[in-house]
Amino acid sequence: MHTFLSGAGQLARFAVLQARCCAYAVALLGGIAVSRALPELPVARYDLVLVYGLLLTWAARRLGWESRRDTLVIAACHVVGLLFELVKVRLGSWSYPEDAVTKIAGVPLYGGFMYAAVAGYVCRAWHLFELRFTGYRVAATAVVAAAVYVNFFTHHWLPDLRWPLAAAMVAVTAGAWVGFTVGRRRYRMPLAVSFVLIGFFLWVAENAATYVGAWSYPHQLDGWEPVALTKFGAWALLISVTFVLAERMRAARGGEPDRRTPAEPLRSGHRSRSG
Repeated sequence: MHTFLSGAGQLARFAVLQARCCAYAVALLGGIAVSRALPELPVARYDLVLVYGLLLTWAARRLGWESRRDTLVIAACHVVGLLFELVKVRLGSWSYPEDAVTKIAGVPLYGGFMYAAVAGYVCRAWHLFELRFTGYRVAATAVVAAAVYVNFFTHHWLPDLRWPLAAAMVAVTAGAWVGFTVGRRRYRMPLAVSFVLIGFFLWVAENAATYVGAWSYPHQLDGWEPVALTKFGAWALLISVTFVLAERMRAARGGEPDRRTPAEPLRSGHRSRSG
């Protein structure tokens, strides 16, 4: 009975920490949902969401959800996300069917906040879970992540290398572990597994986002339908791009521990102070 209660308590603490990590994303998605329920206004809904996203970002900074370094990471992911949106919308992968003043080439400027929200989650998790990495191969992982990003564009003209890149990501992250804290205990899991888990929950979030009208895939234009399960795999790969950006910017500003330290087991009940 004690073991069960202890496990349930840890699970509850883990859920609370995850909710705190997702606060920005939930607030952003909630704002988009509310925008659909508003009466007709002289200001386009996409423009309102952009203003809301900017105010939310300012509030997150003021509330201490993000450090200055986190804000830079999030801004970089916003720009990378907008570039991604501009290309994918032009190619017809999805669309933003409503009019707005702040649309460029069919993409509302608030679209980058979707990727900023993912970066915000990664940054918050880094702090709240006290993430530490062992066995992480910086250059190899960055090269594969860059190839993943490029493949999301080039697969429209060249063979889709998604599966080979997934295998390459598993290979370069073999032996890489992410350690995290829940309560007074330290745990660890393979880095590749964390990408898969985050990718699944991003797929769930994408279903919610398209349901409230954040954007629409071609098969959703005549009415909402679930997002294809293949997008789960796409998110599991794409999260590696966000992770590499966050890790490199943290390292550049002195926020990363020495990765040459050999991985040490993280046992339940023993809190690691390394890093």
